[in-house]
Amino acid sequence: MKKGIIIIPTFNEKDNIVSLVETILKTLPEVELLVVDDSSPDGTGDLVKSLIQHFESRLHLLVRPAKEGLGTAYIEGFKWAIKKEYDFIFEMDADFSHNPKELPKLIKHLDHHDLVIGSRYVNGISVVNWPIGRIFLSYFASLYVQWITNMPIKDPTSGYVGYTKKALMTLDLDRIRFVGYAFQIEMKYKLWKRGFKWIEHPIIFVNRSLGKSKMHGNIIWEALFGVLYLRFKKQ
Repeated sequence: MKKGIIIIPTFNEKDNIVSLVETILKTLPEVELLVVDDSSPDGTGDLVKSLIQHFESRLHLLVRPAKEGLGTAYIEGFKWAIKKEYDFIFEMDADFSHNPKELPKLIKHLDHHDLVIGSRYVNGISVVNWPIGRIFLSYFASLYVQWITNMPIKDPTSGYVGYTKKALMTLDLDRIRFVGYAFQIEMKYKLWKRGFKWIEHPIIFVNRSLGKSKMHGNIIWEALFGVLYLRFKKQ
């Protein structure tokens, strides 16, 4: 059986993390989970520590000294997982916006693909409880990415993504430049340019009901200009 792990970055997710960890590990006994916590002031990391004894070797925790950005959290998680020789590595949000029940279907795609993307836009627009302005921003940002890069992926900013170890190991993770939405675009773009086989699996994205969104203006600007950097910089 293939060895897989799911990486979840956290910062102040005490309202969601216990339920999410229990849901994933109880319903998917074949996978493990790594939480990368940026020393959350609300005690998220302590809650994860309290769960480790219940799930033995299936739950892991990396604590970073400060909030350093989503992309850098994933990069540290990827390096940890590659070193431990997991066959496939997933990333997902900590707030239940990514439905854990989709994981078995997403994992199955990695039998025949190197990259699987939980996509909000592969079948129209599948987003629940977002303000209309944020839906337009996200959707048209995806069209903008496709237009600039010629990459045919319909949801390039998706954060519900699975990779094979083989695919991740072709990237120089220390040279991944971006940390927000542009991080998600950069990872997909570089693997697409390398010719890896990818697929988009339709999901319904549900806006968080607990906790606070980490979205801010700098992330949006990074994505807008980051796409131009990726397109015109020699890879």
